[in-house]
Amino acid sequence: MRGTPAEIRAEEDGVTVSPSTPQDNVSAAATGGHTGSRLALTVGALGVVFGDIGTSPIYTLQTVFNPDDPHPVPVSRDNIFGIVSLVFWSVMIIVTVTYVLLAMRADNDGEGGIMALITLLRRWTMPGGRRTAMMLTALGLFGASLFLGDSMITPAMSVLSAVEGMKTVSSGMDDFIVPITAVIILVLFLVQRRGTAAVGRVFGPIMIAWFLVIGVCGVSGITKHPEILKALSPTCALGFLFGHFGIAFFALAAVVLAVTGAEALYADMGHFGRSAITRAWLFLVFPACVLSYMGQGALILDDPANLSAPFFLLAPGWGRLPLVLLATAATVIASQAVITGAFSVAAQAAQLGYLPRLRVAHTSESTFGQIYVPWINWLLLVSVLTLVFAFRTSAALAYAFGTAVTGTITITTLLFFYVARAKWGTPLWLIALGAIPLLTVDLLFFAANLTKLVHGAWLPLLIAVIAFTIMTTWQRGRELVTAERERREGSLREFVDRLRTGGAEVLTVPGTAVFLNRGKETAPLALRANVEHNHVRHRQVVIMTIRTEPVPRIPASQRISLDHLGYADDGIVHVTATYGYMDAPDVPAAIGLLDPSDTEGALDLDQASYFLSKIELRRGDAPTMALWRKRLFIATSHITADAAEYFALPRDRTVTMGSHIEV
Repeated sequence: MRGTPAEIRAEEDGVTVSPSTPQDNVSAAATGGHTGSRLALTVGALGVVFGDIGTSPIYTLQTVFNPDDPHPVPVSRDNIFGIVSLVFWSVMIIVTVTYVLLAMRADNDGEGGIMALITLLRRWTMPGGRRTAMMLTALGLFGASLFLGDSMITPAMSVLSAVEGMKTVSSGMDDFIVPITAVIILVLFLVQRRGTAAVGRVFGPIMIAWFLVIGVCGVSGITKHPEILKALSPTCALGFLFGHFGIAFFALAAVVLAVTGAEALYADMGHFGRSAITRAWLFLVFPACVLSYMGQGALILDDPANLSAPFFLLAPGWGRLPLVLLATAATVIASQAVITGAFSVAAQAAQLGYLPRLRVAHTSESTFGQIYVPWINWLLLVSVLTLVFAFRTSAALAYAFGTAVTGTITITTLLFFYVARAKWGTPLWLIALGAIPLLTVDLLFFAANLTKLVHGAWLPLLIAVIAFTIMTTWQRGRELVTAERERREGSLREFVDRLRTGGAEVLTVPGTAVFLNRGKETAPLALRANVEHNHVRHRQVVIMTIRTEPVPRIPASQRISLDHLGYADDGIVHVTATYGYMDAPDVPAAIGLLDPSDTEGALDLDQASYFLSKIELRRGDAPTMALWRKRLFIATSHITADAAEYFALPRDRTVTMGSHIEV
């Protein structure tokens, strides 16, 4: 059955995504690309990267001992020691070992996160392991989808938990918590377009104050019961886990809140670099968080009634209101960490062909990884506000929080060890020595969170399934459209030969025309239409392909390659401009790199005309995809960014010529 024509732009002109190892003449840009001072980068990282994990002490222990939990943890001396020890060793193993010491070594020319691991899989597949790599790539896409779910839940959970601290100051504030949270979140998303660097400069000093304050408050609690420091021993955690497994297993669903933000830390590596993030974590963030957890444990030992808000009760009475205000600022920064991570994941997914082309604003002249993606920003804003008004308390969101985090962590660990084997040739015995214990820990956490499935853990899984379906549907639909488009375009060589032999009466007009195309095997639809219908061609014709390699950046010196298409005197050349997936394509700038001696005559770039071939998608009868996937593919194409803006084309000299394709 034929559907109603959708007439939607699915503009893919000139973009080719390379799924395999880059060509030999393409090398990655130097890792990092940061020109600022080490101190400035570290402060910026504190202001963007560590907000999520740095605010976990606000709600972790309170959630573990929540009496309304479907599997409550009894408050006893042994359980307090055991839980605090589990929290410490969970942070040590998952954040310090898995992410800081291991995963962050698997960067893709400075970029981190699951999408970087996916591109490494595509480049470093082991011989005979293509099927395994494809399965792991699909798993990685699901992990990226879980992270997008985390990006929606974190701002709602974090800001709600901080604003709820107002109840320790005044019991009459309950009715104001949700409205205040909504206003804070709205302001946060409105300032995203100012860029990560600007946000980091403002938030960095606040986070330094935050970690110093929670560390000092933690020390004040420890002085009440110094014996809480026994929880630093691994035997305390292991004894509690195996001696009280029935309690400890279910407690893991809340203990995992202590490591929320670990994936954001990895995904944001391209913003500030591995060394700045490592320094900030080891010398400030980790010690401050540990002191806070230890202090809260000591406070609960002193009086179990302090479980109502152990984090805020660590502060003296006069300091609680300032602490609530500081916590609110810190949780806004926690939201920033996953928002910037979501921007990176979405932009990389679009460049690698898993999402439509999105408008990406690069907000820093010195740091390539700092970007703003408007469509993702507004999607997150609507989603976060919906969660705030639907769940209304941080406790209600706690179970949803953990599932996204543990799923993403488990997939990241698995992909890292595969990349370590495929890329670095790490011996299998060493892989097993690291992978087995780390994956065992990850799977324990994930299994514990699945026990909360009916209590909210379904939410991130639902979001992930939706995002995963959209990405895989777009990838499949894009392949179908590309195949049909290539069939219609026909051979470029034959087209040029026909022009050369005068097979058609064509008038040559002065000037330069640039046609964007997916490659040099086929003729651009716009060029073919000009010749076959208008019977005209420009004296200088540049057919340009934008090639995206699975590396973050390509230096300008390796940007351009040129092909005369068999004739050096007909004025027709093919140019390939190669970019990394974090570079911003700029067609006029790329053409400006051409040597006039190679272009069969000087190009008139000031007056050049640019031609785009617009594709209208319609739902057809061919059994290429399920009907609902066809509808989803066409609907998704609505968000495709304007091609002229995306490729930095001058609008007053850009011509769009349309065609339609059925899927």
